[in-house]
Amino acid sequence: MATALSTFLTQAFASSPLRLATFRRFYFGSIGTAIGYTMQATVAAWLMATLTPSALMVALVQTASTAPALLFGLFAGALADIVDRRRVIIATQAMLLVASALLGIATLAGWIGPAALLALTFLIGALFTVYLPAQSATINDMVGRADLSRAVALGAVAFNVARAIGPALAGAIAAMVGSGNALVVSAFMFVPMIVAMRLWGKRERPLPGIPETILSGVQSGLRYARHSSAMRSLIIINLSFAVPASAFWALLPVIARDQLGLGAGGFGLLSAGFGIGAVAGALSIPRLLQHKPVSSVVALGTVLWTVATFLVAAAHLTILALVGAFCCGMAWVSVFASLSAATQSSAPAWVRARAVAMNLVAVQASLAAGSAFWGAVASATDTRTALAASACALIIALLLNRQRRVHMGEEADVTPSLHMPELAIAIQPLPDDGPVLIQIEYQIDPENRDPFLRAIQAVEATRRRNGAARWRVYRDLGAEGRFIERYVITSWSEYVRLRTRMTISDRKVQDRVTELQRKDVPIRVSRLLGVNEREFLESERQHEAQPKPRQPTHE
Repeated sequence: MATALSTFLTQAFASSPLRLATFRRFYFGSIGTAIGYTMQATVAAWLMATLTPSALMVALVQTASTAPALLFGLFAGALADIVDRRRVIIATQAMLLVASALLGIATLAGWIGPAALLALTFLIGALFTVYLPAQSATINDMVGRADLSRAVALGAVAFNVARAIGPALAGAIAAMVGSGNALVVSAFMFVPMIVAMRLWGKRERPLPGIPETILSGVQSGLRYARHSSAMRSLIIINLSFAVPASAFWALLPVIARDQLGLGAGGFGLLSAGFGIGAVAGALSIPRLLQHKPVSSVVALGTVLWTVATFLVAAAHLTILALVGAFCCGMAWVSVFASLSAATQSSAPAWVRARAVAMNLVAVQASLAAGSAFWGAVASATDTRTALAASACALIIALLLNRQRRVHMGEEADVTPSLHMPELAIAIQPLPDDGPVLIQIEYQIDPENRDPFLRAIQAVEATRRRNGAARWRVYRDLGAEGRFIERYVITSWSEYVRLRTRMTISDRKVQDRVTELQRKDVPIRVSRLLGVNEREFLESERQHEAQPKPRQPTHE
């Protein structure tokens, strides 16, 4: 029976990533997790309202649910890159199940109070924060690059469907059998993802070199973003869109109440319109990305959001505001799903979850800061003015970023380079030894000098984003045509990791420099370890008996 059902589903989704049984289970598990999380957040807010009359305490539930993304997002990304992602997902799902069930049981028993509710809500938010980068980065491990944009878009559908279904389901269950039982039901929503990951059976990823710590992982992720032009562009465009767009989210309840004169039902209607638009937008993304570059899809989404925001700002009729909310939902998913697909296709495997986490943190920070700012603008003026101002700000951001292009990454951008010379050294340093100075000597003929200088400058980004703390090229004043490339890495372990992080694209950039080397002169590489007297003597005692292999001719 199960085999027949699997065959039927594979045939039914023949043109979709859902034809893959492993991804299909993972996808439905993602929907379950998102529904469980949104159910818990909804019930927690209502439960707090029944426990205390304080509006501040009710508002703090939302803070406890979302603050972990800002506090732990980067660390979560580093963890998902350093530790096997499958294990991270299983562990977080199991703990989410236990925490939600514990909250539900405590509520049923009458043991829950405001402080305990906030603490458990914060814990659940932190676990969900740890789960998200691992979940997003795992998509690349389950589908091929041809299916990546469609798989990411399906993820956007899943989240927006869950955002629409979760609160409604939580409210219905809480109304029928109470908040405690609704929380217990939400706990079981995490089971499908545990089952999907257990059935995947993927072996743990071997981590080359010396494993990173969480802190060094965060630092290397930030360094990669700083020196990767593609990642910088993705983060900047994320920020440029999210800050103005946060006005819609911040002011939607006020728009429903004051501008349109609606009650809670009207607010729910506008939210549902946004959710339906988001699903429609996500379904259109794969087709758009097949025919248009990412930059064009993002620009179209930005224009659509701007028009829709002006429509909502000018609306006196609910139907017009509903159309605007629907278009905002389409634009929201079009922009963020496209940027997410570009991020996941551009970042190498060693930093992919950190790249996802950095974009998630950027969006969360933008929504938090932007909501406060546009709320203040609306308080000083009115909602129509604030919405119109946010739309104008988005137009300005679009114009400022018109030269900043983002695109789907190529296979060579993320595929590790296997063409690495053997690391032949006389002494094996300890992992924490350092700093390490790498010196590469080139001999360039006069006619190749200008092409060499242009090519070597392009090498800087490949060194820095993979681990180099400092980099520079020097010209030898005593020998015509002799140039020396030097870069410093903080420790030996970081240098070993730098070598394993090299991609085919990085190697092509460096090969352009190698091709300009004088043919009869080999490139000379020196590796120098920074030491003091005590470290030197201790190192000599430990390694004096080791053999001295031949020095390679290139790096």
